[in-house]
Amino acid sequence: MTAPQFSCLEPPGGRFYGQRHHYALRVYFEDTDLSGVVYHANYLRWFERARSDMLRLLGIDQRAAHEAGEGAFAVTDLALRYLRPARLDDAVLIQSTVAAVSRATCSLIQKALLGAELLCEAHVRVAFVSPAGRARRLPAPFLAAFSSLLAPPQEGPAIP
Repeated sequence: MTAPQFSCLEPPGGRFYGQRHHYALRVYFEDTDLSGVVYHANYLRWFERARSDMLRLLGIDQRAAHEAGEGAFAVTDLALRYLRPARLDDAVLIQSTVAAVSRATCSLIQKALLGAELLCEAHVRVAFVSPAGRARRLPAPFLAAFSSLLAPPQEGPAIP
């Protein structure tokens, strides 16, 4: 039996379920400390990877924007809440949801989940910045892509 031949191997990536982006990963030895618990800074790496994958699926080419001199995304605000550690060999799901969009920024809520259990939650704001590091307006296609992921406002009960 011969192994299948591949001309190009596409790495695994995330996908959208409605307006929420899902990115699955496995906890490897390199992600953990001596006790087999995920080192806290690795959640930041996972959240960044999921955000980059989300942008790619939205058709936002970060590399092309940077190389064309348009700008790049920079984290301007970040708050993390750790609830429970992930451990070696856990299958973790990173969920990313767009919470708000302005002309130059996008706010997201990202969650690391083990099954239905919340491990870590991040509130992240990214700004689009010029090559000189100054905030600038999101290109129209980027703004439209982020806006398409905003949940429509929910109507509450009628107030008498």
